[in-house]
Amino acid sequence: MSKRILITGGAGFIGSHLCERLLNEGNEVICLDNFHTGRKVNIGHLFSNPRFELIRHDITDPIKLEVDQIYNMACPASPVHYQSNAIKTIKTNVLGMMNMLGLAKRVGARILQASTSECYGNPLEHPQTEAYWGNVNPIGIRSCYDEGKRVAETLCFDYHRNHKVDIRVIRIFNTYGPKMLADDGRVVSNFIVQALQGNDITIYGDGSQTRSFCFADDLVDGIIAMMNKDGFTGPVNLGNDGEFTVKELAEKVVKMTGSSSKIVYHDLPSDDPTRRKPDLTLAKKELNFSPKVALEDGLKKTIEYFKNNI
Repeated sequence: MSKRILITGGAGFIGSHLCERLLNEGNEVICLDNFHTGRKVNIGHLFSNPRFELIRHDITDPIKLEVDQIYNMACPASPVHYQSNAIKTIKTNVLGMMNMLGLAKRVGARILQASTSECYGNPLEHPQTEAYWGNVNPIGIRSCYDEGKRVAETLCFDYHRNHKVDIRVIRIFNTYGPKMLADDGRVVSNFIVQALQGNDITIYGDGSQTRSFCFADDLVDGIIAMMNKDGFTGPVNLGNDGEFTVKELAEKVVKMTGSSSKIVYHDLPSDDPTRRKPDLTLAKKELNFSPKVALEDGLKKTIEYFKNNI
């Protein structure tokens, strides 16, 4: 049955993939974005669809809409962007979350919060399970995002307990794919853009730190499965549990782009996690979630996208 769905941050990297998928499934989609990091070009091809609507709005201000489901994806998600206006980031996470939960409460909508693996901080547990409370610096340069998302989770569960709001909480691990911003400072886009332009590939630290990379299509499968799962609030990890060092990723990108770029090393930024890998046991059990796209296959599509867009 068709639903009326609100996607905040719907013109962003993951939000735009979500808009497309949910429209293709026959739903009405309202995309809401303030275009801080979202872009009209990500959703321009959807404007001709009569079931698609775009609202330019900032979720730190309340809004009244009638919807069945809310996907709250609004918030800059790369360190470069969320640190560029730290106070705005924390307002989006806290005031924005309160406004969206208030909307969900008023209209009886189910709401899914896009939380993050950053809730685990620089983890002392590996891989990270949902039961781990994290190792987060509350006053560091990344705190506006890390702690903001942690407060957003708190708000979700308080609204659930106090007002019976129907919540879903996902913790997203590193995701990549077409529609990423070239200048977002994420490791995959950085390396691909540097390689395609023949610039040095910059690794922060010695490259031994690890990340797990999930292709956008796999993540969207998991997000929609979580929204439509009854009787399970989460939080649940969504990502890919393949683990690669940053140096391995850089070498793969150089090889796959046929670039002559050299790998150079810089100092590691503060509070940068040394290891990051999701434990997906809960996602597999509750959502039957299992990422399908191998890193090489996903990188191939992402490289192709950047070749055509930079």
